[in-house]
Amino acid sequence: MLKIFPRTAAVGVCLLLAGLAAPPFAAGEGFDGWREAAGVRSWSFPADHGSHPDFQTEWWYFTGNLVSPGGRQWGYQLTFFRMGLATEAALPENPWSVRDLYLAHLAVTDVQGKRFSWDERTSRAGPGLAGAKEGELEVWLLDWRAVMEDGSIALAARSGEMEIDLVLTPGKPPVLHGEGGLSAKGPAHGQASWYTSITDLRTTGSVRVAGEEEFEVSGKSWFDHEFGSNQLTAGQEGWDWFSLHLADGTEIMLYRIRRTDGSVEPASSGTLVTADGSAEHLALADFSVEVVEKWKSPASGGAYPAGWKIRIPKAGLNIDVSPLVKDQELTTRGTAGITYWEGAVRVEGRSGEREVTGAGYVELTGYAGSLGGIF
Repeated sequence: MLKIFPRTAAVGVCLLLAGLAAPPFAAGEGFDGWREAAGVRSWSFPADHGSHPDFQTEWWYFTGNLVSPGGRQWGYQLTFFRMGLATEAALPENPWSVRDLYLAHLAVTDVQGKRFSWDERTSRAGPGLAGAKEGELEVWLLDWRAVMEDGSIALAARSGEMEIDLVLTPGKPPVLHGEGGLSAKGPAHGQASWYTSITDLRTTGSVRVAGEEEFEVSGKSWFDHEFGSNQLTAGQEGWDWFSLHLADGTEIMLYRIRRTDGSVEPASSGTLVTADGSAEHLALADFSVEVVEKWKSPASGGAYPAGWKIRIPKAGLNIDVSPLVKDQELTTRGTAGITYWEGAVRVEGRSGEREVTGAGYVELTGYAGSLGGIF
């Protein structure tokens, strides 16, 4: 459906999802009336899980590691993106007057079958098409939906024979990343996002992939929510993002923004969430990520990291992270226009003197083509 929009809109979508500022705007200058992520914000949950239409970019990201009876492992991703095309619709009284564009990605990893299935969708906002409510979590694109009711989040999405139907129940309160929820992506004013997560979501429901029966599953999920208007710059080529659940109740979020000169953006950071739900900000100096293996995609030719050693000395954490399936690459030509790797991983290592295991998700961008120069 992206083809119904002008080419400039397609370029904007690509740059949006890459986190780049489209010319002529530079970091910190703002976008024709869009609010920037800056200053101090007063948070209110669950209302702030809803949409923030004053900001140009917003996404709701759900990932999880699940198991069915008998021990069969699954991973899933359901992501909704909102892009503001204009701060106001040309005809506000007309529900078909376009203000926002919505995109969504769905993926299921069948670990036993070593299969990765995925699909993508794009739609304008409009009656029955796509949208996101303010003041509450309800976001949808056709029949793909995430909605919070009575404190739990219901996810439902189907594409052909691939389907998820899940209920996510928080075990910990929302986490604010960065400084009070302000997650810096660079040194300039406004070069940031407002970033929150629910890191511990007990999950039950069902999954299905082509050629298989429906499987009842349970496990853990992670919900990321970010919004802003001006994040990365042209000197930043991509990022590595980790969301990890450890068996001792610890959760870890890390992101490393890679610069085109091979260095790591100093604003890169993370968050350590303890078993009791308290959160500690991690500066780039507080952790290290070493790539120990790589995988080359036969589809895109991209060379991705495929194994990491992560060290967080102040927490006594020394862990190894590896993909459960090597090929978990999405080539989103119909929506974002970028190719990226987003997949389920396993964790093994030590927390202090104790052995620790875990699972999680990793996202890798900028390894298969440019994020900003696709069109």
